[in-house]
Amino acid sequence: MTTSYELSHLGALEAESVHIFREVAATFEHPVLLFSGGKDSVVMLHLAAKAFWPAPLPFPVMHVDTGHNFDEVLAFRDHTVRRLGVRLVVSSVQDDIDAGRVVEQPGAGRNRLQTTALLRAIGANGFDAVFGGARRDEEKARAKERVFSFRDEFGQWDPRAQRPELWSLYNGGHHKGEHIRVFPLSNWTELDIWQYILDEGIELPSLYYAHRREVVQRDGMLLAHTRFLALQDGEKPYEALVRFRTVGDATCTGCVESAAVTPEAVVAEVAATRVTERGATRADDRISEAGMEDRKKEGYF
Repeated sequence: MTTSYELSHLGALEAESVHIFREVAATFEHPVLLFSGGKDSVVMLHLAAKAFWPAPLPFPVMHVDTGHNFDEVLAFRDHTVRRLGVRLVVSSVQDDIDAGRVVEQPGAGRNRLQTTALLRAIGANGFDAVFGGARRDEEKARAKERVFSFRDEFGQWDPRAQRPELWSLYNGGHHKGEHIRVFPLSNWTELDIWQYILDEGIELPSLYYAHRREVVQRDGMLLAHTRFLALQDGEKPYEALVRFRTVGDATCTGCVESAAVTPEAVVAEVAATRVTERGATRADDRISEAGMEDRKKEGYF
């Protein structure tokens, strides 16, 4: 009589992500994990902690700060790094604006300006592998990514120069000055993320659940009325019951009307939706069909 052991769907995804973290720790000298306090980076950090438990994380976490963050997310970020005892590196877009390295366009979000801050921090700290929380289901350009995404000495991504990953074998070879972006959540979906959050009891910033706040209707999206959002002619803020599916620059990250106040309710809501969170709530992805791919070629996440 033989006994077979079969992982669940989420168990298989978790095992794959844990393997990726351990592979990077064994291959690279100076990895870093991008951590903004958003749900994908929270799950990624949770998986990393599992991968090396009971030892502490063998790498720091980094936040590329636009300066236009939601207060709830920054508070959660700081609470999490204190709880886990990890080192936080913050690279500020405002520093680049003040130094004249980038120019802020009036009325535009700062997401695209993050590229300079990210590449500056990678170079200054000598990071040779950078964990990101991108998933292939989010957006077409991200669907092209390998798990190990090679970046040249300028931090740029060339989709034609990516390496095959047959049988989940990863090639981390690179020269000095080059680095690898690593995506442990590549094969997860938004629904997988939320089911895992539910199963693992993972804490998230409060704005991921339904709450009342002032919003503004703009370009078919609901934007939070914050100190960072300049009202346009005819816009009038009003209060609505909403939650955020993703978080980023507060000037271009939208919310959705929702009554989901628990992970169970969010799972049911996400299971019924037919639009990805970036497609529904990220104004910076609506620049053009190739907007994200163009930014990735410049060195964006």
